[in-house]
Amino acid sequence: MVAAEEGTPFELQGIIVIILASQSASRKAMLEAAGVPFKAYGSSVDEAEIKRELIGVPGSEVALILAEAKALAVSMGEPGQLVLGGDSLVEVSGRLFDKPVTRADAAAHLAFFSGQTMRLHSAAVLIRDGVTVWRHVETAKLKVRTLSQDFIQSYLDSEWPAVAACVGVFRIEAMGVQLFENIEGSHFTVLGMPLLPLLAALRTHAKLPA
Repeated sequence: MVAAEEGTPFELQGIIVIILASQSASRKAMLEAAGVPFKAYGSSVDEAEIKRELIGVPGSEVALILAEAKALAVSMGEPGQLVLGGDSLVEVSGRLFDKPVTRADAAAHLAFFSGQTMRLHSAAVLIRDGVTVWRHVETAKLKVRTLSQDFIQSYLDSEWPAVAACVGVFRIEAMGVQLFENIEGSHFTVLGMPLLPLLAALRTHAKLPA
């Protein structure tokens, strides 16, 4: 576990504090923009090992299990605190994709996505003292347009290595929007967290002002 990072100045007023079991820049940005105070810790969960044990499990459930595992790992060292775990998975033609390790991996992923529908599962789980108090997953459908090899290379010239941290090899707030013909689902889900249901849960479990 790494040192905590503080989020939003509201934390200093004692309104609400949650622990984010992630160093995801996107999840941090969503919480900060929504005015939710938090501290962030990285989780040491071995995601690859968990995925190997879940072959054949629907992608949405895998995302929930991973989010829960991250929150649980942090929760054990944070008694009494509400811990938020999150995870996003990309599924195309029944295949789950990990973040690209190299630029060549990223190019191969994009070539596979070309012309297909990407299902992006974003899960969030709240745990306190090792007990799950809330879990939720949403799925967005993103229709990828046909991508030429020239486009893929020019896209990666601009976006690599920033998209190395993105499971779908895109940042929707940047050039990644050029990958798609159509998107069905919440913008927050595409960013990596079902924010509106999460805020509703925090009003119940963390006394977020209503």
